Amino acid sequence: MIGQDDAVNLARVAASQRRHFLLVGPPGTGKSMIAQALALHLPVPDEEIRVVHNPENPERPLIEVKKRDEVLKENIEREGAEGELIDPKEAPINVAERLGYKCVHCGIYSSPKDRVCPKCSRPKTSVQQPLGNPFGDLLGGFFEMTLGELGGRDRVTTTRKRFGQEEVVVYERAGEMIKILDQKALEKRRLMEKDSPRKVLVRINRQPFVLATGASETELLGDVKHDPYGGHPQLGTAPYERVVPGSIHEAHQGVLFIDELPQLGILQRYILTAMQEKRFPISGRNPQSAGASVRVDNVPCDFIFVGACNIQDLPNILSPLRSRITGSGYEVLVEVAMEDNDRNRTKIVQFVAQEIAVDKRIPPASREAIKMIIEESRRRAKEIDNRDHGLTLRLRELGGLIRAAGDLAVMEGSGTIEGAHIAKAIKIAKSAEQQIKDRYGSYYAAQAADISESQKSQSPYHYWNYHPHDDRQGYK
Repeated sequence: MIGQDDAVNLARVAASQRRHFLLVGPPGTGKSMIAQALALHLPVPDEEIRVVHNPENPERPLIEVKKRDEVLKENIEREGAEGELIDPKEAPINVAERLGYKCVHCGIYSSPKDRVCPKCSRPKTSVQQPLGNPFGDLLGGFFEMTLGELGGRDRVTTTRKRFGQEEVVVYERAGEMIKILDQKALEKRRLMEKDSPRKVLVRINRQPFVLATGASETELLGDVKHDPYGGHPQLGTAPYERVVPGSIHEAHQGVLFIDELPQLGILQRYILTAMQEKRFPISGRNPQSAGASVRVDNVPCDFIFVGACNIQDLPNILSPLRSRITGSGYEVLVEVAMEDNDRNRTKIVQFVAQEIAVDKRIPPASREAIKMIIEESRRRAKEIDNRDHGLTLRLRELGGLIRAAGDLAVMEGSGTIEGAHIAKAIKIAKSAEQQIKDRYGSYYAAQAADISESQKSQSPYHYWNYHPHDDRQGYK
């Protein structure tokens, strides 16, 4: 992070002590990068959140939190219950035929999705014709095809002798392979089936940084999917399977970052509640949905909150939310310029190299071009932020200048970005407001020149809305 030493140091403290963080400053000064860097200093999440079917009240699923060692142990047990995958040719012939891998007529192996043998063009399973069928000569092929498709199985149970003992073995379809479940695997599966069904809501292996900028209410707080069958036990989907976590839950033990925080509006109060309680329920948020009656309480959401906003938007942050941040965290006004010295000029050179490397479509910059970029950085620090002997930290805009100069160099077939390209880019990479000022002298004069005759006649507001220092004193 270039020039944001104080903010970076406080971000390290926030990560170590699990404090909340508010970054205030103009766009392009590195607020998002500071938030991401904060997450790099956090330990790896060690809790997995699951939602469990509640047999007594299915509309109120339960929450289960498992530590990493418990999850790993269960994964090992689950692997033992999943059986072994084998090639269909390694399975007994009658099993391969009954599962639909082997044709009973020509003996060719093929995908179980193919109901008709690709070699002999006959149904792969053998089905005898019903006795006394008077239309056998006309519809025999149809019955053979239809019943042959119905005869294919997904699972075959048989026995085998192993180490002198007979055991039950189950063969199941597994795509292009066959899965074998021996006696031990079947016993483990039966034990697992005794537990209530569950679904992983927030996985153990996840990123500790969650970006929720511009999130809707359902994305931020979670939801319960709609079921057109109303959760019918035979036709519908069980309520616990329809629960969807929100960003606040996915950020558990990590960082929840929201840029342009005031844009959340009233949703800020939910962030405040989650920060205070460290738990937030998930419920159906569409009153017309079948999930509206489903509610999961006590879903963990213990996160570090990092918010960001521009200076002019600071009053629009909910007062209790700011109080919560300052009470258990830090508010930081990011820098917009840094001192003009050898060390910081070297950082600007490094920034130029990084921007070129990340873009991958523009050539490297010459020494002359870099000198002009540093000079432009000085000019912007003085004119925009009134900082003498400084270098601008509005690096996103400076990166746009580098890319514009690189595009000019590419179009001219130059192998490097030269000073002339920087000079041209400074002219073409201006903001719309600066272009208006250069052309018309002021924003108000531009409005007067841009408005149509019909707008002039229809809106008296435009006639009287002029600046007293403009040349145009209304419309003639």
